[in-house]
Amino acid sequence: MSTRLATGGRLLNKSRAVSFSFNGKQLQGFEGDTLASALLANDQMLVGRSFKYHRPRGIVAAGPEEPNALVNLGREGRFEPNQRSTTTELFDGLEASSQNHWPSLEFDVGAINKHLSRFLPAGFYYKMFMYPRAAWKHVYEPIIRHSAGLGKAPKTADADTYEHFHAFCDVLVIGGGVAGLEAARTAGRSGAKVLLIEQSAHWGGRAPVDGGSIDGRSTEAFVKEILAELQGMENVELRSRTMGAGVYDHGYVLGYERLTDHAPQAPGPRHRLWRIRAGHVITATGALERPLSFAGNDIPGVMLAASLRDYLVNYGVSAGDRTVVVTNNDNAYLTAIALKKAGLDVPAVIDARVLPQDSALMSEAKALGIRVLMGHGIASVKGGKRVTGVAICSQAGEGAVLEEIACDAVAMSGGWSPVVHLWSHCGGKLRWDAGHACFSPDTNHPPIGADGLGFVTAAGAAAGVFALDDVLHDAHGAAEGVATTLGFKLPKDSTAPVAERREETPMAPVWLMPQGAGAKLREKAWLDYQNDVKVSDVRLAAQEGFVSVEHAKRYTTLGMATDQGKLSNINGLATLAGALNAEIPSVGTTTFRPPYHPISMASIAGEARGPVFQPIRRTPMHPWHERNGAIFEPVGQWRRPYAYLRGEESTHDAVMREVVNTRQKMGMLDASTLGKIIVKGPDAGKFLDMLYTNMMSTLKPGKCRYGLMCSENGFLIDDGVVARIDEDTFLCHTTTGGAESIHGHMEEWLQTEWWDWDVYVANVTEQYAQIAVVGPNARKCLEKLGGMDVSRDALGFMEWADGELGGFRVRVYRISFSGELSYEIAVDASHGQAFWDALMVAGHDLGVMPYGTECLHILRAEKGFIMIGDETDGTVIPQDLGLNWAISKKKEDYLGKRAQARSHMADPERWKLVGLETTDGSTLPDGAYAVAEGKNANGQRNIQGRVTSTYHSPTLGKGIAMGLVHRGPDRMGELLRFPGTDGKTYEARIVDPVFYDKEGEKQNV
Repeated sequence: MSTRLATGGRLLNKSRAVSFSFNGKQLQGFEGDTLASALLANDQMLVGRSFKYHRPRGIVAAGPEEPNALVNLGREGRFEPNQRSTTTELFDGLEASSQNHWPSLEFDVGAINKHLSRFLPAGFYYKMFMYPRAAWKHVYEPIIRHSAGLGKAPKTADADTYEHFHAFCDVLVIGGGVAGLEAARTAGRSGAKVLLIEQSAHWGGRAPVDGGSIDGRSTEAFVKEILAELQGMENVELRSRTMGAGVYDHGYVLGYERLTDHAPQAPGPRHRLWRIRAGHVITATGALERPLSFAGNDIPGVMLAASLRDYLVNYGVSAGDRTVVVTNNDNAYLTAIALKKAGLDVPAVIDARVLPQDSALMSEAKALGIRVLMGHGIASVKGGKRVTGVAICSQAGEGAVLEEIACDAVAMSGGWSPVVHLWSHCGGKLRWDAGHACFSPDTNHPPIGADGLGFVTAAGAAAGVFALDDVLHDAHGAAEGVATTLGFKLPKDSTAPVAERREETPMAPVWLMPQGAGAKLREKAWLDYQNDVKVSDVRLAAQEGFVSVEHAKRYTTLGMATDQGKLSNINGLATLAGALNAEIPSVGTTTFRPPYHPISMASIAGEARGPVFQPIRRTPMHPWHERNGAIFEPVGQWRRPYAYLRGEESTHDAVMREVVNTRQKMGMLDASTLGKIIVKGPDAGKFLDMLYTNMMSTLKPGKCRYGLMCSENGFLIDDGVVARIDEDTFLCHTTTGGAESIHGHMEEWLQTEWWDWDVYVANVTEQYAQIAVVGPNARKCLEKLGGMDVSRDALGFMEWADGELGGFRVRVYRISFSGELSYEIAVDASHGQAFWDALMVAGHDLGVMPYGTECLHILRAEKGFIMIGDETDGTVIPQDLGLNWAISKKKEDYLGKRAQARSHMADPERWKLVGLETTDGSTLPDGAYAVAEGKNANGQRNIQGRVTSTYHSPTLGKGIAMGLVHRGPDRMGELLRFPGTDGKTYEARIVDPVFYDKEGEKQNV
């Protein structure tokens, strides 16, 4: 049985006991325990069930590579599923429960699946769920939805807080083992600004567990000494419990810090997401031990040899009284020796190799009385919910049992794989290291930065260097090279530490035990523990033609568990290569994607939750609108007045009143939300010519021009008025909802395609309040304020001027989105409310009245002006809207031009914009489809158009609409039928989309 030993436990504070519960059972551990070590100390070998067959699962590893020991943690606002017990630090009051079973962990009805395994091979779902077709909705889908996922989804809001940090450094070192510590110290001694992060709470990695000496001192003493030196360097920052989650372009790295997981009652945020910009990244992320594939290698009590050693040394926990060690390398002998010295029984070390002579570790093990069986393997493990013994066979044979050994734990080691994930995230290539049977970083093909140089360096075991002395020299050399490249100099006396060399004999690649295992044994040899992928499943995938590693992964679900293949991938690749009679390098690897280890969704959001998830943006005049009867609608992040209600009138009546008043007298609109982006620089005109469909470089200072902006696929994404301020400066107006996205669109093209153009862009939307003064009395109102000439001769249509009105410094644009005489006036945001008040006073005798967005929409629809988001839906091009006049015929290129030349874009059969008038004057339903004769292949009625905008026009006294209709402009006068959701069919005639003042006389007065 697993138990706590009287000795050992270097990470524990045994003077402080900690109480916790597992599946409602009260247990005890010590401060410094992980949940996994505490469970083992309490002989809780069974911790969960596998996903597919619900097989019993126990702890197999000691770090983030753990695939089995996933638990639900906490309750209510602190409930979180799928937490690894191996990385969960124990705290007083911790509540954990196992997953993926019913009704209980010990008795799980789902375990019946293991008896049906012959009917549920890899890929069975691709075949089984096809027929009969009707069964999908009523049988298959309900069962799949009920079975899908591990753990339970939280049902209450997260009670914790989270935050984001930004950090900048010359050198980022990821990994706090001896390689990372030495790399950080070397870089720090050069004067470089260094950030060192380590995912666990402790420094030193495996070295203190594996022993040895460095510079004549124990590894543990060396770690303490180097930590003290690093902590004394002002240019070095150390962060424990911080994982390197992902490496991206330009030295951008995400770090994930767990601040209070180990102390949930502590104040402050729970997790912190670090956004790090580094001059260079050193990955000292170590290596992961691989399991061996043999029948029954998933039974609780079968563990990685190094992990079992971790529990013994770090936590004083034994996984069993009698442990059989099975290996293909020397490293596992350290576990056998440590167990024996702790007073535990090691009946045998089963070594698959046949060696001419013993290594030093083998000799030491034999001297302790441990039996070593060379050239042997495990035929099968005995037991169900825990190990009871192993059957021994010849590794070269087919599994004939030579003897059985009673034991309650098995320590397995199949070799070591460098943690290459971060190296690979940003394009670093790998090479096959035949000597260690693993993929390691290809230093000739590192991740390449914008300057064409590598910006990631692997060090130590992460670089495929495993001997302690070699690890330290490699880390020192890597950091020295990085510091020199960045322009820093190391002291002349800076040298690498020297470690005691422990010579080891070469490992032997073993991908299946025994080598000639038959079908029955292969069907019980597991690769992916969580997803129940066996050796036989991968061989079946190859047999059925899934020869690509990516296809085999998806067919079998190998490596798709929450550990993302950390333990299973190399064995799976080797198994696939063997089935294809191919070399492992030719099979390749699957894609490594961030994050390295799952991170909390809340940490990604950071502070952006609740009221600040999407902060409501308000214009300077918002309080005035609230006091004066405005009802609001969301437009992007803004709240804009929809209409201003007076007394008991309805919203419809308010909108009609606002339209009539604006047409006949004077209206005022708060247009502050419109995007305002400054584009500045010698190449600004050239840049805007590429962004807009028409020419902007020819625009003269003091003039305005309406422009359309398309995506590279040719679809219309925004429109607005561009004003040229001076020779190098333009102000681009965008739609309210498009300000941020268009600003980002501009930045993306400047940074990725036209990075050498001398152009800068700035979003100044909130710097200015902007007010539209609209209607026949608009000019009279401004003249009453006085201060600048706003006459037709002084300020013509599509012109702008700076000046003063009523004592306010203003910029006046003579533009119109209503078809009426109109001015849009910008003032500093801090003066917005005061200027609005001044306009209301000046316009009092002129019939001034504020109007909202619905009135605005009706005014523009009467004039046939399009609205982005109404007349466009991501599939519409300017030509569909009759806006050919806004497309330059002189320019060689603009974004979307080539796309618009494609045959289906230039097809005359496309739906195009027209006006629609109902025959009875009623208003068409919004979004209604125009039906045509006949039915399509799905039995649905053919359609020939749809309504994009529809309103009742008080100006015209009838319903008006715009829509996209098949060859619409060629079909003027035709009648279309629009079935409504109210059961009524509406009849409308195709007409010109301009319903009001077609010649534009009103706006030009």
